[in-house]
Amino acid sequence: MDDHQAAGRPAVRTDEAGGYWIFTDHAVILDGLQRPDLWSNSVIVPTEPDPPYRWIPIMLDPPEHTKWRHLLGSYFSPGRTKAMKAGQHRLAVELIEGLRARGDCDFVSDFAQVFPSTIFLEIMGMPREQLGEFMQWEHMILHENNDSDPTGSVRLAGMQAVQTYFAGLVAERRANPDPRAQDVVSAAISWEIDGEPVTDADVLNCLLLLFMAGLDTVAGQSSYALLHLATHPADRARIVAEPALIPHAVEELLRAYPIVQTARKATRDAQFHGCPIRKGDMAAFPLSAAGRDEQAYPDAKQVDLDRPTIRHLSFGGGPHRCLGSHLARQELAVLLQEWHRLIPDYELAEVPLEHGGGVWGLESLPLRWAV
Repeated sequence: MDDHQAAGRPAVRTDEAGGYWIFTDHAVILDGLQRPDLWSNSVIVPTEPDPPYRWIPIMLDPPEHTKWRHLLGSYFSPGRTKAMKAGQHRLAVELIEGLRARGDCDFVSDFAQVFPSTIFLEIMGMPREQLGEFMQWEHMILHENNDSDPTGSVRLAGMQAVQTYFAGLVAERRANPDPRAQDVVSAAISWEIDGEPVTDADVLNCLLLLFMAGLDTVAGQSSYALLHLATHPADRARIVAEPALIPHAVEELLRAYPIVQTARKATRDAQFHGCPIRKGDMAAFPLSAAGRDEQAYPDAKQVDLDRPTIRHLSFGGGPHRCLGSHLARQELAVLLQEWHRLIPDYELAEVPLEHGGGVWGLESLPLRWAV
């Protein structure tokens, strides 16, 4: 590496897990995400070059990936998302009213994990009363500590539990089809690509990915948003006084607190922004680094609710940009609006614990307020 790279721009190299690149600049990360010809998405984390699983469609490359995106796109389209908005407002109010008189809560378990997950379960056609069990499986897959699960057996057991559940649900829908049903699982029994039925294995791998994304990402993102607002009273006051600011605030909070840290695998030898890439090289493209890049955003470490234009990478970039970004944005805006309408003044009760990995999040977020 030259001196510029040695200083950490635009990449550093770590010796962990046999070594991999870590790209640090917004422009370089965006370029990498937009080049599936060079950087394959067949991996999830940079420490696992040959994973024993295949999540669909995120671990597929074009053109196969493109066909799956087309198949799934309608379930998360702007129009379908907007049609769910009124119901999301009602659900948010129901949950917040159930907490308000208490004067305190763990925002993560009492709201952040319940609100978007309930919406997701409806989209998928899954029973709300099993949410606790679903969240346990999700934690096994995404948040089991590497020290306590060095072989990945807990993560694989969680994936197996989810796929076994979906196999039973798919079999049930096939045995008792409902032509009026509009949920994803009911539709999955008749999915076709290129005129051919999708295999059961591929259906289950796709439902597994949707399960993980639906139960985890908005929960983590909204927890960081409330952590910020609980510890920055001036920003919270702006949200309360100017609810029309909320959609813009969502974008700035997404930029400042990106929770997904994605990875890629090199498909061939190449020079990539001065780095000598070899076929099979692993690389991390941390969206957290992109969101805090001072070259892309002046005063990047500061949340600025008046930041003029916010083009962030917190939903990724290129062909793998988050399929559910419209839904996530709407859910975040709804929950910020209703929470601050009903509980405008609150504070952090204790410092929360965070977890790292491919998707960052808070283990808990204790809040309190006057009643």
